[in-house]
Amino acid sequence: MSQTHTKDEIIRTVTDLVATEFGRPAAELTPDRDLTSVEGADSVKVLRSVARIERTYDIELEDDQVFGFKTIDDVADAVATLLAERG
Repeated sequence: MSQTHTKDEIIRTVTDLVATEFGRPAAELTPDRDLTSVEGADSVKVLRSVARIERTYDIELEDDQVFGFKTIDDVADAVATLLAERG
């Protein structure tokens, strides 16, 4: 996947994936919303969301990154960084 992804595109994709896993409407999940405050959120759903994101972008996020994620914006930043490094 050598196409470039804008931060906005990544945020939209990550939001959709997290919303699907959490069973919440995407409109409820703003980029700066604390993911732990989302109704029904738990560590298993977060980890499943991360696995979906990794498959979608063909990347591997480090465990310390994953456990540091608080918001969708945090996730999008990590994804964008990995994609940029990969070129």
